Amino acid sequence: MRVSVIGCGHLGIPHAAAMAELGHDVVGVDVDQAKAARLNAGECPIFETGLPELLAKHVASGRLRFTTDIREAGEHADVHFIGVGTPIDADGRSYDTAQVYGAIRQLAPHLTRACTIVGKSTVTVGTTAQVAALAQRLAPAGQAVEVVWNPEFLREGHAVEDTLRPDRLIAGVTTAEGEKAIRAVYAGILDSGVPIFVTDPQTAELAKGAANTFLGLKISYINAVADMCEAAGADVSEIVDILGIDPRIGAGGMRPGIGYGGGCLPKDVRAFTASARQLGADQAAALLLAAERINDNRVLVAMDLITVALAAEDAEVRGARVTVWGAAFKPGTNDVRESPALALAHALQQAGAVVTVHDPQAITTAMHRNPELDFTDDLPGSLADADLVVLATEWPEYQQADPDALVTLPANPVLVDCRVALDAERWRLAGWRIHQLGRPGK
Repeated sequence: MRVSVIGCGHLGIPHAAAMAELGHDVVGVDVDQAKAARLNAGECPIFETGLPELLAKHVASGRLRFTTDIREAGEHADVHFIGVGTPIDADGRSYDTAQVYGAIRQLAPHLTRACTIVGKSTVTVGTTAQVAALAQRLAPAGQAVEVVWNPEFLREGHAVEDTLRPDRLIAGVTTAEGEKAIRAVYAGILDSGVPIFVTDPQTAELAKGAANTFLGLKISYINAVADMCEAAGADVSEIVDILGIDPRIGAGGMRPGIGYGGGCLPKDVRAFTASARQLGADQAAALLLAAERINDNRVLVAMDLITVALAAEDAEVRGARVTVWGAAFKPGTNDVRESPALALAHALQQAGAVVTVHDPQAITTAMHRNPELDFTDDLPGSLADADLVVLATEWPEYQQADPDALVTLPANPVLVDCRVALDAERWRLAGWRIHQLGRPGK
């Protein structure tokens, strides 16, 4: 099929590359001329596991190209995916859908054939109907336009895998023609046995927020348990194993740490909380707000543990040389939006520490967001003369690092594991003093 992807960011680029991998002829559209040029050269401006290789492969094959002229999309495609950003509005709670409507206003007048517009962006309930009305009003007279909402459920760091091999697809449709188009464009995925839920648009719109909000609740819940473990002298890692064995609960996504971040979970939890209030579901809103507050306080919890770790060395945060491992909000991506790791690094600097940040992929994006911090891409070099090391993002590079080879590099081999990701006993045997959130004395 001929496909366009409007908006080439953390959602649009992986989706465009995946559509090409499925055999479609794809054109991506973005307003940034420099970004389009880089993409057409096979260069990926973001990092996602497997994405640079997939992008280069299909740009080279001619199956995937990028442009800033949305007219090319209108003239080219039978299916148009809308993957533009929907950040939180100025009120801090609702989605700013200006880019969605802007994309429709630019695209609709240039449609040249019967087509389907497929929304991927996360939006508030009712958006599909408004988009459909706008598209029909602006499209050429007599032009048939279907609108379907097909929310993405990508995990950043796994966007390629989750697009090509998702655990489910959702299509919010109003007509049989819209459902037919979705089944055709995703035929390669559906043929592999991936289930599809065909719903009304309202259900599809709410499903994305409900899923991400539940993940946020799960993270905040286990972080609340970690705080209880810290106070009681219990081991949160063992509690995760005990809870996770229950099939009604499961351990997936239940990693204690310094909270969730990125471009999806924080805004989706806030927006879903606002929706609960608007719908009059006050008890649901109270529950969701509590999860937000727990997440917002995780940096303070980590700062307390760092203070305790330094005090055990007869030191304090002010004046301490602290190395922070991790800038991205999670491993597998260079996305630093609402990164707890960067928030913690900034809080340490504000408290008077001399901070150096290392990350395997996110140094460039982190430098733009927090230019006041010092950065290095040399992992062993990041430890030079450090009084304390903080693991803030659980990259495999840190989990697989050799504690014996690194123990002589810092001034003091003290490590605060804010993601409970390291084999503490292995590091202790190498001579490190380890502190982990929710595992006092372990």
